[in-house]
This record gives sequence, structure tokens and C-alpha cells, in this order.
Amino acid sequence: MKTKIITAGLSVAALASLEAQQKPNVVFIIADDLGYGDLSCYGQDKFQTPHIDRLALNGVRYTRSYSGTTVSAPSRASLITGLHTGHTPIRGNKEVRPEGQAPLPAGTFTLFHLFKNAGYTTGAFGKWGLGYPGSTGDPMNQGLDRFFGYNCQRMAHNYYPPYIWSNHSKVMFPENADGKSVTYSQDLIQKEALTFIEQQKEESFFLFVPMLLPHAELIVPEDSIIQKFRGTFPETPYKGVDPRTAFTKGGYRSQEHPRATHVAMVTRIDEYVGQIVEKLKETGIYENTLIIFTSDNGPHREGGGDPDFFNSNGIYRGYKRDLYEGAIRVPTIISWPGKVPAGKASDYPFAFWDYMATFTALTGQEAPEHSDGINILPAIFGDAVETERDYFYFEFHEMGGRQAIIQGDWKLLHLDIREGGRYELYNIASDPSENHNLIDLFPEKLAALKEKMGGARVDDPDWPLF
Repeated sequence: MKTKIITAGLSVAALASLEAQQKPNVVFIIADDLGYGDLSCYGQDKFQTPHIDRLALNGVRYTRSYSGTTVSAPSRASLITGLHTGHTPIRGNKEVRPEGQAPLPAGTFTLFHLFKNAGYTTGAFGKWGLGYPGSTGDPMNQGLDRFFGYNCQRMAHNYYPPYIWSNHSKVMFPENADGKSVTYSQDLIQKEALTFIEQQKEESFFLFVPMLLPHAELIVPEDSIIQKFRGTFPETPYKGVDPRTAFTKGGYRSQEHPRATHVAMVTRIDEYVGQIVEKLKETGIYENTLIIFTSDNGPHREGGGDPDFFNSNGIYRGYKRDLYEGAIRVPTIISWPGKVPAGKASDYPFAFWDYMATFTALTGQEAPEHSDGINILPAIFGDAVETERDYFYFEFHEMGGRQAIIQGDWKLLHLDIREGGRYELYNIASDPSENHNLIDLFPEKLAALKEKMGGARVDDPDWPLF
């Protein structure tokens, strides 16, 4: 039995209006390890995020939006392929030395191919992590016209790197040699993203902004932002490694003020979002731009990160690498002036793999042959209709192997799979914090969800789970 979900329908008149206009631009901003509770519009009370809050006031703030999974590479793979982690070709963070991660295979159809097929210019600015340089997964081999940032997500932990990539070429930063902190990469990446908007203002574009922040390591430039917060919070200094070796031997550099630095990093995200919105307004294309802001997974506890102090996962249990709600339920704001209702909150449930079907509908194309998502464009626009979804599925290949399936209000977790396995069952409507395991009280629900979970994935020899 499929679960009925009330969504919003898009009228024929609204569709006709869209078709009569220039194709809308799409700006998709994704933060790295930003928790559900790390924004003031989602309840953060230790600091404010006014630009993102304003974006929410001009759009819809979603309270039951899911990432692809609980760590970067597979979550982003799910986003750009429209496939959940039981099907997507990248299901974990798998390193390829000396630089990069396991690549998306040749022939993968991505969001960038989708938009290019619709006549859009495509650009990505930030962290990639889906294929080492020159591989089939290299961003320039996956439908991008312009890429500026880090190919390798491991190297992206270093905000003062020796180099980053501009398309196929390295942009060198000799001033950052020997652990020096001179050129802060994310500031430069932000400038290039703004330049892309300026250059493409006469043509329709898809701008993907996978920011590095607020992932560890915890460090920001010595400017007015960190100076505002340093000394504001009680601190326990984080003892790290020599910054000259951190990204060759592993680890993060020391940080005397980890809490203040986390706040400064989130504040920097907020200012970047404000700059993007302002650039869209300056260029006269704001009214014809769909903006999405979200995060790739829940909050981290690395390099001095302290999500408990900031209540970064809100009321939800779990952190990055878990499959509890706090690890996969992410803040999501969608804004489009005059098209998306303003100032609303919605508990409509959707996940990263729904964006492929949604953007397919937005650009008037045929759906890909293989897709796990549904078109949520009707929900974004606001007229209530009924659609059907069977379940959400997630898997994670580290820490013994983990799976989760959500059907309606019920959620089943399969944990420690390679150590024999155990199950936990929750009703996330009555128990959103997942405090009460109902495994012994609902054997029929357990059996039904176990069967559903068993059929949710396709075995892949590159990603064995059992």
C-alpha cells in the first residue's frame, strides 16, 4: 500500500505562464555539514542568519526535507543523478590518491546534462568530490560549462590550499605554502560564482554552489566577522596537528576558538547568500530565478565542532554519519518571487533525488529513463493535489554499514550490518526525536518495512553493504 501525501498542484495557467517567459534561472546553494538547527529561521538562538532568514521570508521553509544520505559524496551523487543511495553509482566516500574520489561512470546522466539539454549554461563553484581530475567523474566530463573549486573533498578541508581548479587548470596559491593563511579559498570561489551570474545574465543558467563551509577544519580569515564573535562563547581549545602536514598526513590544525569560528563560518555562508541575491537583483534577473538553499547532511563533530552546544540538529537525534533524522533531515528554503508562496513553512516531505524529476518538469523535458524521484514542482508552487510516494531509502557504508527506510510516519533503521545487524523502529510523527524504539511492539510493521528495505537497493560490487 502506497502512502498518500498531500502536495501542491500547478495549474495549467501557471504552466502556460512559465512557458511564455524566458526559461527561469536556477541557483542551487548547498552548505557542507550545516545542521538543521544552525539557522535562526530554524530555531538557532545563539546567533543570527539574517540573509538566509530573509530568503525564507520570501519563499517556503521546509521542515521535512531530506539530503541524499549522511556524508558528502553519496549525498551529492544522489542529488545530481536523481537516484537514492540504493541505486546511485557513488554510495560512499571512497578516496583515490593522490587527489579525488571514486568517479561517476561514463554515461551518467546528471542535472548538468539535463539543464544543458534545455539550453542552459551550467556552472559549479565549490566542492566536487565525484571523480578525480581527468576521470569520467571530472566535473568537466559531467555536463558543466564552468567549474571553479576543489575537485577533491578531502583537500577541501583546507581553506588555505596550495591550489584549486578552474575547469581543467590549476590556480596556484604559492602564498599559502608551509601552512600560511593568506588566500582563503571560499572567498575566491564566491567571487567567481558572482562573476558567473554577471556574465550569464542575458542567458538562462543553472548555478550550483556547493560551499565548503562550515565543514572542518574550523578556520576563517582574521576579519570583522570572527572579531565580532571571539570571546562571546565559552571555549575549549581544539588541539590539532601542524598545518603544514594536516592535508598530507591527515587531521586538522589547532583552533583556540572553535565555537566562535563555527559561528563565523555560518555567518560567512549567510553573507554569501546575501551577496548572491543582491547580484541577481543588480543584474535584473532576480524575479526570474528559482533559488534553493540546503545542506548535504547533518552537523559534524570534527576539528573542534560542537553541535550539542549550538543545538545544531534541533530536536532531532543524530549527527553526520548517522541515519537518524538529525543526520539526514536538512534545512531547505525555496524562493522564487511571484511564483513560490512567500513566508510559509511546509512539512511536505521530499529528498535530494526528487530534484531531477522536478527540474525535468521545470525545463519541459521528458523524464530520465531511470529515476527514483518525483516531481515536487507542484508542491513548490502551492495548489493542493494528491500524489503518491512509496518510501524514502538511505544507506551508508562506513561504521559497519547502515540502512534506513521511511514509509509515511514509520522509519526502520538497520545498523551494524556487517557485525550481524540490529533493527530500530520509530514513529517519527509521534516521536520525531527517535527516543522510543518500537521494535517489540509492532512486529507486523517491522516485517513489512524489512521486506521493503530488502527490495530498495540494487547490489553493486563496488559498494558491498553486507
